[in-house]
Amino acid sequence: MSQDPHGPLRPSGERHLLVADDDPSTRQFLAGALAAHGYIVALAQDGTEALEMAQSRRFDALLLDCRMPRAGAMEVLKALRADPAAASNAATALATSAEVPAPLRASLLSAGFAGVIEKPCRVASLVDALAATLGLDDGTRILDDAAGLTATGDPHTMQALRQLLRAELVDLSGALGSLVDDPAELVERLHRLRSACGFCGAARLGAQAKVLQGHVRETRIVVPDALARFRAELDATLAALSATG
Repeated sequence: MSQDPHGPLRPSGERHLLVADDDPSTRQFLAGALAAHGYIVALAQDGTEALEMAQSRRFDALLLDCRMPRAGAMEVLKALRADPAAASNAATALATSAEVPAPLRASLLSAGFAGVIEKPCRVASLVDALAATLGLDDGTRILDDAAGLTATGDPHTMQALRQLLRAELVDLSGALGSLVDDPAELVERLHRLRSACGFCGAARLGAQAKVLQGHVRETRIVVPDALARFRAELDATLAALSATG
C-alpha cells in the first residue's frame, strides 16, 4: 500500500532517553524538562551505571555528562559502541558539560556524539538537538492542505507555490553534501526554506528545518545524524509533492 502523501512520515510513538549525570539537581531538571516534552526518561548517577543500563535496555538517545564518577561520556560511548550485543549500541548520544571549549567540542563530535549541550542546559537547545537527530514524532502531516490554503488564499496559488518548492527541494537535495562544510550557509538556506514550507503547507519539513537550524547554530557544525534525518524528511516531502502533481 502506498503512503498517504498528506500523512505523517512515521507514526508517533514513545521515545526513551537515558540521562546520566552525577549531580542530583541536574538529573531532576533534565528529567522534568524532557518528560514535559513527551520523552520517557531513565536516570543514571555515574558512568558505570549508565553503561550497564544502556547495555541491557534499548534507549533512543543517551544524554551523558562528560565528567561523571567511574566513567565520563566519552568512555561510556566508546564502550557501548564496542559492544555489538548492547541493547543501545546504536542509540543517538548527546554530551553535556558545564564547560565546552572548542577542543572538547571537536573531540566529542569526532567520537560520535550527535551534539554537545552546555550546562546549565537551555531546554530549547536540548529539544532541538533531540528532534534534529531523532526526528519529529508528533504526527505532523507532510502536506497540510488547510494550512497551505490559509497561507495562500486559493488552491491554484498553493499548487503553483508547491511546484516552486519542489524545484527548490531538488536543488537543496543536491547541495546538502557541500553544505556540510558551510554551516552558516546551511542555516541561511534553512531559514528561506522554512518560509517556503509555511506558504505551501509543508508542515513537517518546515518543522524539521527549524530544529536542524537551531541544532546547527548550537553545535556550529553539521553532524551526520541530524543531516540524515533532515534528508529523510526532504525526500518524503519531495515524494508527496510529486504524488499530488
